Amino acid sequence: MRITLPSGTAAEIARPEGTPSRGLVVIPDIGSLRPLFDEMVARLAAENGWVVCAFDVWAGRDDLTSLEDRLAAARDLDDDRVLGDAVAAADATGVEPVGVLGFCMGGMYAMKAAGTGRFHRAVAFYGMARVPEMWRSPGQGEPLDALARPEACPTLHIAGTADPWVPPEDLEALEAAGVEVVRYEGADHGFVHDPSRPAHRPDDATDAWRRAIAHLSG
Repeated sequence: MRITLPSGTAAEIARPEGTPSRGLVVIPDIGSLRPLFDEMVARLAAENGWVVCAFDVWAGRDDLTSLEDRLAAARDLDDDRVLGDAVAAADATGVEPVGVLGFCMGGMYAMKAAGTGRFHRAVAFYGMARVPEMWRSPGQGEPLDALARPEACPTLHIAGTADPWVPPEDLEALEAAGVEVVRYEGADHGFVHDPSRPAHRPDDATDAWRRAIAHLSG
């Protein structure tokens, strides 16, 4: 079901049958809300008994019609707005505790959200540990700085060893910051969440989801 957050940002929310045990905010990849995430929200809610809410990372930017447009516009994203929507999505679930999970660029924001103190646990699927050079701007804080805050929640990072967006030294920096990192040998960026991608690896994706759900259930 589509809802509107207080900021005006669109979000998709799904509630399970019966009494939910917790909530989860999903931060989509650079492609943002689309049927892939509508289906994911519904599945996660039904399978786990959680209230799950995903929001539009590109609120108000209907002009971004291609991946190239979004890659170029990512430097214009502002942490206050994106993390504000993440917190509002958590509030919209109406339950506690609430976890946060994100993919790719959304994984980067999930790690930033982990440092807000609002979330119980966080999972980043191949999220950038450092803001890419082409996205750096005054509005973009560093994930590693967020994870270093005392209020940061336990965080799991799912990564492939062949992912150019998250090099080995960044994974080591995450581990030094107290993040649990699970590496999948030879996996490229985006190998879990979208079966239509050439990088998708079904067996690794199944294992990664199992680990993510276990972490969020802790």
